[in-house]
Amino acid sequence: MSDTVQLKVEKRTKSGTGSSRDLRSKNYIPGIIYGEKKDPILISVDEKTLKTNVQDSGFFSKQCEIHLENEKLKVLPKDIQLHPVKERILHIDFLRVGENTTVTLYVPVKFINENSCPGLRQGGVINIVRHEVELKTPVSKIPEFLEANLDGLEIGGSVHISSINLEEGVTPTIKDRDFTIATIAPPTVMKVEEEKPVTEEGAAAESEESKTDTEVKQDSDNKTENSDTKDATDKKS
Repeated sequence: MSDTVQLKVEKRTKSGTGSSRDLRSKNYIPGIIYGEKKDPILISVDEKTLKTNVQDSGFFSKQCEIHLENEKLKVLPKDIQLHPVKERILHIDFLRVGENTTVTLYVPVKFINENSCPGLRQGGVINIVRHEVELKTPVSKIPEFLEANLDGLEIGGSVHISSINLEEGVTPTIKDRDFTIATIAPPTVMKVEEEKPVTEEGAAAESEESKTDTEVKQDSDNKTENSDTKDATDKKS
């Protein structure tokens, strides 16, 4: 069961772009609470407090207890809107839940026993296929994270959803296969060839090979001219 986040909010009476912009200028984020077949409630949340909680990777799989005036409401973070450039929070939605509510959400994966994983000790690396898993679960049984045990895994080994302990009533939304969470991949070694010392003959050969077509043609023409000159001299003598 995940921890419950405590949030103090204020009720707001105005909606719309202008009202929301005014709230954000005062460091408050507009939001809404809906669900359980009850009327939605417009709220505002302190920006700094909300930002601190949102930065927690497991925030969207945690229950929140909303303190609104003299009332306490059980909710789940449902959706958040961010500024496309500044990444500032613009709006947040909360889903009201009851004790018997069943929800579908993503829960982060936590890897344990890395020190007792032979594959990692041999230089292998964790190839994470899924950082989080979508679950269907009663609100009262939402896990804070899923533990993926790496103990005893050799290179080439893998962790599947079937090896993760889930409470009764908590099920993955993918049911048609035992999908992979992570594998232990072999190490990647870059082989660098040792540079061989360059001899005079090798240097000459490289120099000859590096000549351009023009240079080769010029050498050939020079050799032809030298040969013609030699023939003319021989005839005169």
